[in-house]
Amino acid sequence: MTTPHLAPYPEPFFTPDPETAAHSRIADFAQWATRHKGAPGTHEPTDYQALYRWSVTDLEGFWAAVWEYFDIDATTPYQCVLAEETMPGARWFAGATLNYAHHALRNLRPDAPAITALDETGAGYEITGRQLRARVASVAATLRDLGVGQGDRVVGYLPNTPHAIIAFLATASLGAVWSVCGQDYAPKAAADRFAQLEPTVLISADGYLFNGTTHDRRAASLELAAALPTLNGTVLVDHVGLAWPEGGHPGRTVPWEDAATRTADLTVVPVPFDHPLWVVFSSGTTGVPKGIVHGHGGVLLEHLKILGLHTDLGVGDSLLWYTTTHWMMWNLVVSTLLTGAATCTYDGSPAPLARPDVLWELAARHKVTVFGTSPQYLLGMAKLGVEPSVHDLSAIRVIGCTGSALPASAYPWVRDHVGAGVQIASTSGGTDVVSGFAGSAPTTPVWAGELSAPMLGVALAAYDEEGFPVTDRVGELVVTRPMPSMPLYFWNDSDGSRYRAAYFGAYPGVWRHGDWITHTSHGSAIVHGRSDATLNRNGVRLGSADIHDVVELLPEITEALVIGAEEPDGGYWMPLFVVLADGVGLDDSLRDRIRDAIRAGASPRHVPDEICAVPAIPHTKTGKKLEVPVKRLLQGAAAEQVLNPAAVDNPELVAYFARLGAERRKRSAHHRSPSARDS
Repeated sequence: MTTPHLAPYPEPFFTPDPETAAHSRIADFAQWATRHKGAPGTHEPTDYQALYRWSVTDLEGFWAAVWEYFDIDATTPYQCVLAEETMPGARWFAGATLNYAHHALRNLRPDAPAITALDETGAGYEITGRQLRARVASVAATLRDLGVGQGDRVVGYLPNTPHAIIAFLATASLGAVWSVCGQDYAPKAAADRFAQLEPTVLISADGYLFNGTTHDRRAASLELAAALPTLNGTVLVDHVGLAWPEGGHPGRTVPWEDAATRTADLTVVPVPFDHPLWVVFSSGTTGVPKGIVHGHGGVLLEHLKILGLHTDLGVGDSLLWYTTTHWMMWNLVVSTLLTGAATCTYDGSPAPLARPDVLWELAARHKVTVFGTSPQYLLGMAKLGVEPSVHDLSAIRVIGCTGSALPASAYPWVRDHVGAGVQIASTSGGTDVVSGFAGSAPTTPVWAGELSAPMLGVALAAYDEEGFPVTDRVGELVVTRPMPSMPLYFWNDSDGSRYRAAYFGAYPGVWRHGDWITHTSHGSAIVHGRSDATLNRNGVRLGSADIHDVVELLPEITEALVIGAEEPDGGYWMPLFVVLADGVGLDDSLRDRIRDAIRAGASPRHVPDEICAVPAIPHTKTGKKLEVPVKRLLQGAAAEQVLNPAAVDNPELVAYFARLGAERRKRSAHHRSPSARDS
């Protein structure tokens, strides 16, 4: 990868207001840590870099400070903060027992909104803190009746509505394990994830909204349930008003209205710090998706840090972040409740044709203080000519942005069309740690196109090919010391071999994440995209295997390869290359059949931007598709920097894909040039 030119110390695009920074929670935490934990170098509470240095040099002191500052309510105390500092296998807060759900409910105001449910029509309703607690207690009682106990699995096939949050908190309160998947996933794709868990209960909605259409998922729910032989029962959610058919789901079926309206006391089960809370799944790029297991305590501390300190959320705040339930941002959206702030759910397209500015309208109406989205959304708003400032967005103080790198060109648009005093918090993290590695805080400046700083407690570095840290040069994003929310393990990985291979194969004892990153000499970070083959579209990771498996079933297709390439203007190109059967031509009719198959067999999000016929797909000598090398060739990397042609089964294809990339870049440059626009 080519290293971008970096000015030695560019001027910040945004500098926090000193008074606002001084009254932030992170500044208060810095003062508290100095008084109570002897944190060195943090006497100036708005000096983020001093606080950060302490947080990664004294891991035990820092995480003990987070524990005490946020008043973690443990049933039994911990014996030590970090029993073993190893990666993988770090043991945090041994001896402590607690429960995430208890902490999610304890700071909510009884009569103020805890969840605001929104959708693309503009409709909405509120659930207060008292109502949320009652519904969680009721659903927990229903799950117990269906045989759910500590360690059992409950899965949700649900859109982003309050039902998912309530079901998750009820599951967590029992010490059971939660996993959820959005309903735009086909039943087989959902079953590929859920069947691994052998769940006891499925909670499924009748459908969801997207771009003016109600999508009926009743038949999909039946198909999914049939693929989960361990189910004792199913809770049926009436979300879009479609009547559920009688029978079909295995075991007992319970309507959501019955499950959530019982009179029951909430009894929260204390569990060990590292007891499984949820299973989130990898994108499945190279096969069956990996189940990544996170624990109650690690998630609790990590999310209090990122939401309470970095995002400055607290009682009286409200967060609206567009996400699907199978993206890790949904997990963070739920954790807003840990801080006592309200969270918003949203069902629908982020920019429906009928009202593309609906999210801004809803943010204004509900006085949202933190608005979260993806780079593609902000770039799309600019291209559509949407004017957010026609709405009263004065309550917004932060625009959070994640999923990919936000290009520098988007920063002036936010300033000019959302608000000059709004801080842009571009963030990079991952499903793997269900948190962020680098981002912003109320005390950090913002440089356009950069992430302000590594996050507290994250020993972030960029490594070169030999495994040495580099500054102002592109390297592999690594974390050199453990974080509490690193996975406990992968599901069905009894010897830990897949876990170690996923993150620790390149640099033993050091976490390699799979992103290209530059650690700048002024303390910021620049993320250049994935260094592995995971697709990342509009902030949602997708698996190439999900697409390949569908397309290669078509008789007209002998093989397929999909890649996702970040482009210099901030765009994202996701082409699908297909090898055609003998005598078959790629016409519009076949393209439509391919798109329809992907939409039905994977999800609408998996449909590629372009479908191209190619003579063959390059492989290694052992038959593995060369996804990352093809991506880098298309982006313009020199062939000799990408791979050794001698290792390719058909070396001529290296030049072929390099030529395809050059032709596309030439066309793109022509369309961007003034003469092309004038013509």
